[in-house]
Amino acid sequence: MDGGLVAGAVITHAGRVLLIRRAVAAGSLVWSFPSGKVEAGEEPVEAAVRESLEEAGVTVEALSVLGERLHPVTGWPVVYVACLLLSGEAHAASSREVAEVAWVGLEDLARLVPGGVFEPVQVYLDGAMTS
Repeated sequence: MDGGLVAGAVITHAGRVLLIRRAVAAGSLVWSFPSGKVEAGEEPVEAAVRESLEEAGVTVEALSVLGERLHPVTGWPVVYVACLLLSGEAHAASSREVAEVAWVGLEDLARLVPGGVFEPVQVYLDGAMTS
């Protein structure tokens, strides 16, 4: 995923958020939201929807852009997109990219993402996962 804008899908369901464990870590980044490079002519929300299906086998609807930043571990520009799960059972849909998927609660999220989650994403999750 070198260079270019990356879209991350923040998918919540039943008080949990979907994470994937990368088959090949990006530095110390092992667990992340389903994510990938935004392709030419594609909007970040479209990329988040596509990557959700390609990496985790789930169909989602993009709800809103939560924010954008340079990722502190990878240095890549990332747009985070809140997504609604429409259908599918989460699984490692691309064995080349994904080793494992997990629906995690807020306590596990803090453990699996030791550097913490981007603040606007955390604010969204605090609301979406507790309501």
